[in-house]
Amino acid sequence: MVWMAWILTYAIRYSLLPEPQPVIWFGPEVILVLAVQAVVFWWTGLYKGLWRFASLPDLWNIVRAGISGALLIAITLFLYNRLATVPRAVLLIYPAALVVLLGAPRLAYRFWKDSRLDLFQTSPSQRVLVIGAGRAGEALVRDLKRENRYRVVGFVDDNPQLRGAKLHGIPVLGMLDKLPEIASEVAAGMLLIAMPSSTNALMRKVVELCESTGLPFRTVPRLDDVVSGRSQFNELKEVAIEDLLGRDPVTLDWTAIRSGLTGKRVLVTGGGGSIGSELCRQVARLGASSLTILELSEFNLYKIEQELRANWPDLLLDMRIGNAGDAATCERLFADVRPQVVFHAAAYKHVPLLQGQLREAVRNNALATRTVADAADRHGVECMVLISTDKAVNPTSVMGASKRLAEIYCQNLASRSRTRFITVRFGNVLDSAGSVVPLFRDQIRAGGPVTVTHPEITRYFMTIPEACQLILQAEVLGEGGEIFALDMGEPIRIRDLAEQMIRLTGKVPGRDIQIIYTGLRPGEKLFEELFHPLENYRSTSHAKIFLAQPRSMGWEMLTAQFGRATQAVHDFDEEALRRCISSLLPDFAWRETDEPTVVAFARNK
Repeated sequence: MVWMAWILTYAIRYSLLPEPQPVIWFGPEVILVLAVQAVVFWWTGLYKGLWRFASLPDLWNIVRAGISGALLIAITLFLYNRLATVPRAVLLIYPAALVVLLGAPRLAYRFWKDSRLDLFQTSPSQRVLVIGAGRAGEALVRDLKRENRYRVVGFVDDNPQLRGAKLHGIPVLGMLDKLPEIASEVAAGMLLIAMPSSTNALMRKVVELCESTGLPFRTVPRLDDVVSGRSQFNELKEVAIEDLLGRDPVTLDWTAIRSGLTGKRVLVTGGGGSIGSELCRQVARLGASSLTILELSEFNLYKIEQELRANWPDLLLDMRIGNAGDAATCERLFADVRPQVVFHAAAYKHVPLLQGQLREAVRNNALATRTVADAADRHGVECMVLISTDKAVNPTSVMGASKRLAEIYCQNLASRSRTRFITVRFGNVLDSAGSVVPLFRDQIRAGGPVTVTHPEITRYFMTIPEACQLILQAEVLGEGGEIFALDMGEPIRIRDLAEQMIRLTGKVPGRDIQIIYTGLRPGEKLFEELFHPLENYRSTSHAKIFLAQPRSMGWEMLTAQFGRATQAVHDFDEEALRRCISSLLPDFAWRETDEPTVVAFARNK
């Protein structure tokens, strides 16, 4: 093509002369042109381009190679013969001719490859309507054209400037509100949502419109899922409840977070649980020098170890089976590992189950926290983060009360220790073990009914990665003794959650899957709170993170009551435990339903 462009340019130039001159088809001058242009092609990487995927960047590369080649050819021929035999117009026309000769075959080949399968296609393509005419929608259409399983018949987008425009020859047909009418007019068989950066409120609106059409719909994954490796770009998947109820992404100061963890020795208690395991992944990703995991469940410890060793083979891992409430275990662990940062995620969290298990709730949630905190204080840990819950605010359950005791101890110990003790509160975590989302999913898969405790019960929701990122941010923000909580937006009605999950499976609530209301369980609230009125919460340097002021308590009384609680746990004296809790939490109201949960086992005949 270089030879053809050079000779063709000469022929055009000589044809304009009054007396046409013969074109020299080959000679030293042509050899120099070929050599110089070959070097330029190698420098620009043109030889490595794949014609099958030729696009605008490849065309720009050809233009760059043509212009650069013409300049170097001019310099080379000037040094060779002072451009005695080269008309100046040739050097101007040659790059344009070369761009055409190199670009046209590539684009023609790609067009042929993209369209040739249509000639041999035996089954008709499914007509699809793409929601979102942005970059994601454009990239999705390009991929779909290669597969030929789908035929994109149009776009729907709320941008008024795109109305009537075309992407890859496919028109933008209208606004989102007109989706049902447009889908019917174009006889679409499927809807594809290409809005990976949309807000959750917008996503809920889009899904409602898709459901009103009665057509199946899919979505491309969110950008966070692509970056984290949980999904592939332009992978079509069903809309998950996390896409609708997870909150909008929170921007974090990753530079500060890395400075607080990179090169540090980190200990995570309860590292095999939903929150603990995600914390381990985040810590490994941020470059901790070593990671120690204390976990009571052998299987959970095995699972997270296999994952971490596969994904971060260079990370120094220390896996320990043990109970965080065992003082001897903690003492040996802290002495061996000498952690600099501790994340205490080990806890019981199931509200109704713990309502009748007062001793175990206090032992594992409150006294074990004291054991870990005391060990952190003795061994000079830089920072300890307690993973708490919104149920510790004005607690009405045994679980909430036990977590509130843990908060009180860490807050008051912070003023007497060099270790920074920080508490992080958040609401329900989507898809965590024992949460309502997997329960509803199993009930829907079994054909129902879906059980909701109360038609008006509401909860805050956040995703597991977001919860863990908040914990990491709080570890950097905290100076000691604080309680941090995230601005979690508006609470979600559990009834709406159940109905949405049913609809996402293509079924109709109340017709295909029944929803029954079982009544509030022992210790359960209709709504949750993130702060106590006396905590005087205020904003921090992060727009989405709030700070609660600690409520101080006499250290002697606190340690005395924890000592009595320890003895009561040893003696299995739940009445004494009640007195200890009432002394430390005078507003906590005991209920008549706070009785042990009776579990009956039936022997197989």
